[in-house]
Amino acid sequence: MNVTIIGLGLIGGSIAKDLKRTGFATEIVGVDSNPEHGKQAVELGIADRYEEMETAVKQTDVVIIAIPVDKIKLILPQVLDLIPDNATVTDVGSTKRDIVNVVENHPKRGNYVASHPMSGTENSGPVSAIENLFENKICIICDQQNSRPQHLALIEKMYQSIGMSTAYMTSDEQDHNTAFVSHLPHVTAFALANVVLAKEDRSIIFDLASGGFRSTVRLAKSSPEMWGPIFHQNSDYMVEAIEEYQKHLEAFKKSIQHENTDGMMKLIKHANGIRSVLDGGNQSMTKKEKTIIQLFTPKN
Repeated sequence: MNVTIIGLGLIGGSIAKDLKRTGFATEIVGVDSNPEHGKQAVELGIADRYEEMETAVKQTDVVIIAIPVDKIKLILPQVLDLIPDNATVTDVGSTKRDIVNVVENHPKRGNYVASHPMSGTENSGPVSAIENLFENKICIICDQQNSRPQHLALIEKMYQSIGMSTAYMTSDEQDHNTAFVSHLPHVTAFALANVVLAKEDRSIIFDLASGGFRSTVRLAKSSPEMWGPIFHQNSDYMVEAIEEYQKHLEAFKKSIQHENTDGMMKLIKHANGIRSVLDGGNQSMTKKEKTIIQLFTPKN
């Protein structure tokens, strides 16, 4: 299986490592707009060779596009124009509506599978790629009815080979859900970092910073080139998520301001309920079927 990966950073590089390790790919061809990244990827063993995009995608079995979402919108139609008729294309973008709309009427739309493997770190570049990044994580596949069965099955098998389960959603559902569980945490981390950076005596604050602060603000180190376009493409659901977050912050503010101890305790105890969700007690996603690929559907 010849796999071409466009974008050799954290996600693309980590997928490359796992596809090679598991034997899904016999050859990884790297494509990156930064030649230095392409060279690094080969030196690190992430890619077997580095090629220009047009050359690589014309002679491949699978194309994985792992670049910022604004660039995916530009590159995806070009890739579909160039691939062999039997090749399969997927992207790993964190937003989906704008991306799928760009190729809605493309003659090779059926070769494309819209996916979002939900895993990552705050790091970027080929040196950030790590093995087993996706183990026991969920990959969202969107609008699967618009992909031809053989291409859908291949991408399902690809993600299963690197340890992922699969959830199926519409592009709109995906963007709405990830606005809360993925995009909002990044906004709050960026905002918290800016709050502290705005303090005149911030050096003292940083001296006092402990594990709690560091783990909370860790996401603020994430790439602006990646996250700016995500926020832009998902702006409507991002605004909804931020407004909901502000409402809950305001509730905490009022309970503190008015020394409402009982109210404060109720808010904290209610928030403690997240423990059961994170420890596997979440019933909002009901396992419907377990075969080679685990199928999850939202509970009615």
